[in-house]
Amino acid sequence: MINGAYMRAILFLFLNTVLLFSSELKLTQQQADYIAKKVWMNEGAGLDKYLVHWNEGEDFASVGIGHFIWFSEGHTERFREVFPMVLAFMEERNVTMPQWLNANTPLPWNSKAEFYRAKNSNRKTYRELFDFLKRTMPQQAEFMAARLSHALPEILNTIEDRNTQQLIERRFNRMLYHADGNIDEKGLYILLDYTNFKGEGTLESERYNGQGWGLLQVLEHFDEKASDKYKAFADAAKVMLGRRIKNSPPARGEERWRKGWNVRLDTYWK
Repeated sequence: MINGAYMRAILFLFLNTVLLFSSELKLTQQQADYIAKKVWMNEGAGLDKYLVHWNEGEDFASVGIGHFIWFSEGHTERFREVFPMVLAFMEERNVTMPQWLNANTPLPWNSKAEFYRAKNSNRKTYRELFDFLKRTMPQQAEFMAARLSHALPEILNTIEDRNTQQLIERRFNRMLYHADGNIDEKGLYILLDYTNFKGEGTLESERYNGQGWGLLQVLEHFDEKASDKYKAFADAAKVMLGRRIKNSPPARGEERWRKGWNVRLDTYWK
């Protein structure tokens, strides 16, 4: 479980690493708009009704274009709570937010039923949150790029063997760059989307039977010699998510998500 002190440590590390690496992956306005639309189509079919959402079978809300996880006060969970990281990122950039909202604000609703009462009645807190998320889509994409900048050093820091570090870094860069050294925008989208979708793969809590499914694990199984690197990444991700489903607690019923996950991964190469 991830407690409050641990999340604050993650926020501190994230913000400091962003300052160090963000210049490498700073998005243009055009790139931010493009990525925001692509990610939002993956997460919410581009529909406003999914911008502030609570998924079936989950104990937390999913908000924004990336369906960033947000916990109510006192809640703990194996998955990384990302929305406070989004808010901290925006605070650093002086983005205007509702007065009640900041990086330390817990989810205002304590249950799915309470959440939907607020949503269906269009209460003020819900409306202000929705409006904020609607107008900051490009900034949310910029956060995801900053998170990706943080992902590689975080991943490498968990690997002791130097040869394995070099392999993972080489595969990461194979996706991120063209052969001429310029940023591959499609590769950037894929790395950014998957990291937002299933995490870096570094948290011990985000594993079943000791096996993860994040970016690290996909890169470990990525065929860097494949002629179509985009399809190779999607294929590796499908294997990792299939393994996650197999290892998951039966009560979670994760098999029901396989089809949707695969549809998302197919956008990486089709």
